[in-house]
Amino acid sequence: MAIPALESLGASGEGGIHNRMVFICNKLGFYPESFFPEKPGQLAASSDYMKILSRHFKRMTVLSGLSHANQAGRLSHSSETTWLTAAQHPGLDGFKNTISVDQFAASQLGYVTRHPSLCLSTNGASSQSYSENGIMVPAESSPAALFSNLFLNGSKQEVAEQQQKLNMEMSILDGLIEQSKALMKSASKADREKITQYLESVRQTEKDLAQAGVWLKKPKPTVNAAKPKDIAQKSDMIGKLDLLLNLIPLILQTDSTRVLTLTIQLNHGKIKLPGVLEDHHNISHHGKSPEKIKQLKIIESAIMKSMAGFIDKMVASDQLDTTSVLLGSNLSNASIHDTKNLPLLLFGGGFKHGSHVVFDQKNNKPLSNLFLSMLQKSGIKAESFAYSNGTLTW
Repeated sequence: MAIPALESLGASGEGGIHNRMVFICNKLGFYPESFFPEKPGQLAASSDYMKILSRHFKRMTVLSGLSHANQAGRLSHSSETTWLTAAQHPGLDGFKNTISVDQFAASQLGYVTRHPSLCLSTNGASSQSYSENGIMVPAESSPAALFSNLFLNGSKQEVAEQQQKLNMEMSILDGLIEQSKALMKSASKADREKITQYLESVRQTEKDLAQAGVWLKKPKPTVNAAKPKDIAQKSDMIGKLDLLLNLIPLILQTDSTRVLTLTIQLNHGKIKLPGVLEDHHNISHHGKSPEKIKQLKIIESAIMKSMAGFIDKMVASDQLDTTSVLLGSNLSNASIHDTKNLPLLLFGGGFKHGSHVVFDQKNNKPLSNLFLSMLQKSGIKAESFAYSNGTLTW
């Protein structure tokens, strides 16, 4: 049975217990009137969703007046690709995404854990995590596969096959480096700079593969929990969400990673909940229709109940004080694809909690400032991230 990381056992390495970060995004936003408390200051159960979360007021902060600048993109939902990166004008000509905050943190931490980061999703491999080169990091949407990957040791043959695969990848990288040396001799100055950047990326990949090989030789942690069964119905979004949320305390408790993202996707169709009669995406474009808003609130209330239960588990496993958990969205009002004044809930992580913090509603502060604050709280020495112009204080 897994026990929490203990200083006395040396489980956390140098510097004592390490803080972690969890980023959870609902791509279709949250209905603002039900999300935000009526007033700034001390939290009160003055909105529908605050009533659901009221038992956690002392552990949470509601933030408004934060956003990323210039999020109008090629498509109406393009901002979902930049929620963790802050890159501007997503999807327009010449756009290239930048590194997401979780991958930045993972790059700083390296292989201090078996997995520098984990990306989860309620449906499919799409994630909001992007590498330094703007490449999406695929998400895991199968709780069963995630559990097996983290906690079930393979046979000797399976481990040998994984080691052989790593060795083959290392050989391929060696060949690429040799080939690039000849290319450098005839390349232009601009091309040599690109090749140099490419080689740096290859060398980092080599280091990552070597570290992965080290972890391959170590047994995985064992936990007193049964392997979850995947839910086949795409429409059971809440069931899928709960299975993934149930695994996160185990993941953190065993120090399997210190950086984790979870994306609640927009393409589940008609959500399996009493009273929901239409497609979730369609409902989010409610156009102020009372019937659609009613259905939307049923879905979002279920998400909030799942979140409240997750925080219960984080508290019970003594994980919340050392874990910053951010729940939010790339959209404030999905009905009009508004990307200003984003809905954000911050739990745990050693922050001062218990209030609704309201920043300028017209001239929003950069959401990157909150990301930078979370990075620093987690012990990562970063002076800036994306378009940050400082940290947040309240």
